[in-house]
Amino acid sequence: MIDSQDIAGAALDRRGLLRLGGMAAAAAALPTGFGSAWAMPARRPPTTAHLAAAVERWVGAGKFPGIVASLGLPGREAEFVSRGTEGFTDADPVTPDSLFRIYSMTKPITGMAAMMLIAEGKLGLDQPLAEILPAFAHMQVQVTPDGSITDVRPARTAITIRNLLTHTAGLGYATIQQGPLRQAMIEKGVVAGRISRIPVPGLERGTPAPSLAAFADRLATLPLVYEPGTKWSYSLGLDLTGRVIEVVSGMPFDAFLQARLFDPLGMASTFFQVPAREAHRLTTNHTVVKGLLVAIDRGDNSIYLDKPAYPFGGSGLVSSPRDYDRFLRMLAGFGRLGRTRLMNENAVRIGTSNLLPAGVDLTGMMGPKGGFGAGGRVGLGEDAGVYGWAGAAGTVASVDMRRGIRTQTYAQFMPPNALPVLTELQQALRADIAALPSAKA
Repeated sequence: MIDSQDIAGAALDRRGLLRLGGMAAAAAALPTGFGSAWAMPARRPPTTAHLAAAVERWVGAGKFPGIVASLGLPGREAEFVSRGTEGFTDADPVTPDSLFRIYSMTKPITGMAAMMLIAEGKLGLDQPLAEILPAFAHMQVQVTPDGSITDVRPARTAITIRNLLTHTAGLGYATIQQGPLRQAMIEKGVVAGRISRIPVPGLERGTPAPSLAAFADRLATLPLVYEPGTKWSYSLGLDLTGRVIEVVSGMPFDAFLQARLFDPLGMASTFFQVPAREAHRLTTNHTVVKGLLVAIDRGDNSIYLDKPAYPFGGSGLVSSPRDYDRFLRMLAGFGRLGRTRLMNENAVRIGTSNLLPAGVDLTGMMGPKGGFGAGGRVGLGEDAGVYGWAGAAGTVASVDMRRGIRTQTYAQFMPPNALPVLTELQQALRADIAALPSAKA
């Protein structure tokens, strides 16, 4: 029997945790190959038989307390598969309205918020960051990535908004970097989100800076890991984009998201801080010890019930599968949900396209090699048109922009590569998509 005390002595693979600490196993689990699997659906709703079977295999004693997944077709509400409860000690059934820590699935939301301002002419995709945040005007770059933070040289190129959105700014990430830079980031509170009230080996984030402005100012004092525009490296770029958005818009970042996205989309279950009245809907998050799930953040005592130091644009949101599907439906509608237009069509098209600078080194990209748009991976080749990203606690969401198909999977465990559940759920989704009836059926 394993309990929370076992966590302290668990020898977790730190590199594995860091590599996935914001997302990418999940990015690896993003659906691929939809081009060959897709057939235009008939009017009857899709079948999720394969998905339901996969979810049921992973829910129960010794497995997961509950899982939610969904498949959505153009112009329709998603078909949700929900099995189990919100926690092993929480008997509330898990539903599409349960609340999940979506971590890096926050990034596409922040990316699209930036695209709104670009469409309005208030921000430029290739605008130098220093025009908005002057502290980033004279950045230094480590001579040896993850080496000394004093052995540096001046950056040859300026960081742009495109770089922030695509993880090509050269910025570090405390969940990725090693050595003195990681330690300096933790000491300065330049960290990535929140995990638990208890220390969890390999998942500690440190104490964040007191405000988004302080976060940005402190980040500017640290050297870059890579020359801007030369290499894809997972980073704090979308968190820094949150500060850019509030400076350009004149609104606090979280208020901007609420007014421009969450309220108009009807995303009433998406929060940086979960209200106490909604705590009963919040699922339990786990880590994996000796192959078993151990609770590290229960819904009734979650750290997400506390106000965060600032809204983390790269990792801070809690949302429900139903809410996030509304965001995906808006993207699939190229900025429109029903009769309501939320975003300029071209802004969506550009934001979900490959925005990587020409010639960028992709050797460190998480998941299958592809393009990258505003805060999310963009499929190329066989999975062209698929845009999405994933979260550090076992959540994945994507939208096929060519076909209007939307997929989601929601569990709560860290790191998300510790068990093969995400891979199996994605395989089941592909099987259900392949089985869709053709227009002639």
